[in-house]
Amino acid sequence: SYKTFGFVKEPGTDRAGYTTLITTQFKESIQHQLEVRGYAYVEENPDLLVNFNTNVSQQSEVHAVSSPVVVRGYHTYRAGLYTAWPMYDTDVFVDNYKVGTVNVDVVDAARMQLVWEGVAEGRLSEETLNDPAPAIDRVITELFARYPATAGADAMPVPEK
Repeated sequence: SYKTFGFVKEPGTDRAGYTTLITTQFKESIQHQLEVRGYAYVEENPDLLVNFNTNVSQQSEVHAVSSPVVVRGYHTYRAGLYTAWPMYDTDVFVDNYKVGTVNVDVVDAARMQLVWEGVAEGRLSEETLNDPAPAIDRVITELFARYPATAGADAMPVPEK
């Protein structure tokens, strides 16, 4: 039965008392997704409050690859006719990358109770870090594809995966 929405005064992406560019992009993307579902944005007394946050963490994956090493030296007298039992050498590769997590909370403003949460996590490319707007739009669109209701309607059951 919710019809209107607004944003909390200081979303999780605001830092040191000012609005970040990331906050602005999230608000625009979320506002678009909710308006498509029939909700109206209002500044005062909304039915729903929306909060969101992001986190970026450094991750590492270690990969070990074993490869045979033909024993040389004394056994060279075999001249390629046959070889000794191979020994194995292990090459270790470390892959460092960043993972981003996005949380979107939709809260019943009258009861101050969480009614829906969307969470997404994924590997971040350099392109995404340099220009996050397209990625934010894509992630918010994917999250709200699972949003279970439209304005003025009772919540629909969330479809099974």
